[in-house]
Amino acid sequence: MKIWHQSLTSIESVIPYRDAVMNHVDRVARPGVEVVLHGMSKDTYPTNYPGHFITYSYLQNLHREQFIRGALIAEAAGYDAMFIGTIPDVGLLEARTLVDIPVVGYGQASFHMASMLGDRIGVVNFLAPLADELRQNAERYGLGGKLGPIIQTEVGFDAVLAGFNDPEPVISSFKKAAEKAIAEGADVIVPGEGPMNVFLATHGISRIGDVPVVDSFAAGIKMCESLVDLRQNSGVYITRRGYYNAKPPAEAVARLRELYNLEAVPDPENDNGLPVRGRKNSSPVS
Repeated sequence: MKIWHQSLTSIESVIPYRDAVMNHVDRVARPGVEVVLHGMSKDTYPTNYPGHFITYSYLQNLHREQFIRGALIAEAAGYDAMFIGTIPDVGLLEARTLVDIPVVGYGQASFHMASMLGDRIGVVNFLAPLADELRQNAERYGLGGKLGPIIQTEVGFDAVLAGFNDPEPVISSFKKAAEKAIAEGADVIVPGEGPMNVFLATHGISRIGDVPVVDSFAAGIKMCESLVDLRQNSGVYITRRGYYNAKPPAEAVARLRELYNLEAVPDPENDNGLPVRGRKNSSPVS
C-alpha cells in the first residue's frame, strides 16, 4: 500500500518538522505501507512556514490547487490513498470528486476519531483565525454539536520547532491550553496543527489526566489504510451522488483546467514537488 501525504508547509524547508514526521510515520504505518511526504512548492510562501498566509479564506483557496494536483498525480502514479496532513482539510472535498482512491483529511479523521473517544471535542491550536473554518468543517462532518472549546497556545510554529530540542516550554504551554479547554467542558483534545501533533506524539503526550489527546497523523494514516482495505476486501468506496460527491467528466476537467492555465492532466513524471520518505520506505515518486 502506498499513501501520498500532502503538507500545507514547504516541508523541505522545515527540516526538524520533516524529520519528526518521517520518524512518526515509521512508527504508525503498518508493515508494507509506504507513506511518501510531499510539501507545497518552495515558492508558495515568503517564509518557511505558511502562518498567517493560510488564515485568510482567499489565500487558502488559492492553495487548494496544489492539493488537487497532488490527488490527480497520486492516482495516476499508482498511490492507493492520499492523506491531507493539515487540519483545515484544504482541497478535501474537491479532490474526492476527481479521484477514486480514498482521500482523507487530518481534520475530518481527527474529529471522527475524537468523537469515538469522548463526547466533547476540544481543539488546542496556535493559529486562532482558523477557529471559524474548523467549526464550519465540523458542522459539515456532522460533528458540530460535539466540537467545544478551541483554545490557542502561547507558543507558535517556531517555538514548536525549537521544542524538538527543548520540549518543556512547548509541553507546558500545550498542557496549560488543554487544561483550559478541559475546564470549559472538553473531554478529548485534538491538536490544532500538524507540527503540534507530531511534537506531542514525539514526546509521548497522549493524555492530560483522564482526557485523551488524539494523534491526528496516526488517525489519518490508519483511516487511509482502513479505507483501502475496505475497498480491496469489500468493494466499498465513496458515494458519487449529489453536488459535493459527483465525479465530473474527465474531458470537462481537462478543458477547464487548461482554460485556467493549469495542467490539463498533471503528469506524475513532471511532479514539481520535493517528496521525502520515511526511512523504511522505498524511493518516492519524483
